[in-house]
Amino acid sequence: MEKTKVIYRTDYLFSKCSIWRGIGSVFNLPGNYYEFDTSKTEQEADNKALTSDWENVGADIRNAKKKFEKENFNKLCLK
Repeated sequence: MEKTKVIYRTDYLFSKCSIWRGIGSVFNLPGNYYEFDTSKTEQEADNKALTSDWENVGADIRNAKKKFEKENFNKLCLK
Protein backbone atom coordinates (compact mmCIF):
# COMPACT_ATOMS: atom_id res chain seq x y z
CA MET A 1 0.00 0.00 0.00
CA GLU A 2 1.45 3.35 -1.03
CA LYS A 3 1.28 6.33 1.31
CA THR A 4 0.15 9.61 -0.13
CA LYS A 5 2.05 12.70 0.90
CA VAL A 6 -0.21 15.33 2.44
CA ILE A 7 0.96 18.92 2.51
CA TYR A 8 -0.59 20.96 5.29
CA ARG A 9 -1.15 24.66 4.85
CA THR A 10 -0.29 27.55 7.11
CA ASP A 11 -2.21 30.17 5.18
CA TYR A 12 -5.88 29.39 5.77
CA LEU A 13 -6.86 32.96 6.53
CA PHE A 14 -4.76 34.69 3.88
CA SER A 15 -5.20 35.24 0.18
CA LYS A 16 -3.05 33.37 -2.29
CA CYS A 17 -0.80 35.89 -4.01
CA SER A 18 1.63 35.85 -6.86
CA ILE A 19 3.71 38.57 -8.42
CA TRP A 20 1.08 39.09 -11.12
CA ARG A 21 -1.73 39.45 -8.59
CA GLY A 22 0.37 41.98 -6.72
CA ILE A 23 0.94 43.99 -9.88
CA GLY A 24 -2.74 43.69 -10.85
CA SER A 25 -3.88 44.91 -7.44
CA VAL A 26 -2.19 48.26 -8.09
CA PHE A 27 -4.75 48.94 -10.83
CA ASN A 28 -7.74 47.69 -8.86
CA LEU A 29 -9.79 50.74 -8.01
CA PRO A 30 -12.90 49.03 -6.49
CA GLY A 31 -10.71 47.30 -3.88
CA ASN A 32 -12.19 43.79 -4.20
CA TYR A 33 -9.22 42.11 -5.88
CA TYR A 34 -8.28 39.58 -3.22
CA GLU A 35 -10.40 36.64 -2.14
CA PHE A 36 -9.82 35.26 1.34
CA ASP A 37 -10.58 31.78 2.56
CA THR A 38 -13.77 31.77 4.54
CA SER A 39 -15.43 29.42 6.98
CA LYS A 40 -19.04 29.29 8.12
CA THR A 41 -18.10 30.05 11.72
CA GLU A 42 -15.11 31.37 13.66
CA GLN A 43 -14.85 28.01 15.40
CA GLU A 44 -14.60 26.19 12.06
CA ALA A 45 -11.81 28.52 10.93
CA ASP A 46 -9.96 28.03 14.22
CA ASN A 47 -10.34 24.25 14.00
CA LYS A 48 -8.95 24.18 10.47
CA ALA A 49 -6.01 26.38 11.41
CA LEU A 50 -5.19 24.48 14.62
CA THR A 51 -5.45 21.09 12.90
CA SER A 52 -3.13 22.24 10.16
CA ASP A 53 -0.67 23.71 12.67
CA TRP A 54 -0.46 20.49 14.69
CA GLU A 55 -0.16 18.38 11.54
CA ASN A 56 2.79 20.57 10.53
CA VAL A 57 4.36 20.04 13.96
CA GLY A 58 3.94 16.27 13.56
CA ALA A 59 5.45 16.36 10.07
CA ASP A 60 8.46 18.30 11.41
CA ILE A 61 8.98 15.75 14.19
CA ARG A 62 8.73 12.83 11.72
CA ASN A 63 11.24 14.49 9.39
CA ALA A 64 13.65 15.20 12.26
CA LYS A 65 13.36 11.56 13.41
CA LYS A 66 14.10 10.23 9.92
CA LYS A 67 17.08 12.57 9.55
CA PHE A 68 18.45 11.62 12.98
CA GLU A 69 18.10 7.89 12.27
CA LYS A 70 19.77 8.27 8.88
CA GLU A 71 22.72 10.22 10.32
CA ASN A 72 23.14 7.88 13.31
CA PHE A 73 22.21 4.56 11.72
CA ASN A 74 25.36 2.70 12.83
CA LYS A 75 25.33 4.11 16.36
CA LEU A 76 21.67 3.19 17.01
CA CYS A 77 21.87 -0.51 16.09
CA LEU A 78 18.89 -0.22 13.71
CA LYS A 79 20.17 -2.94 11.38
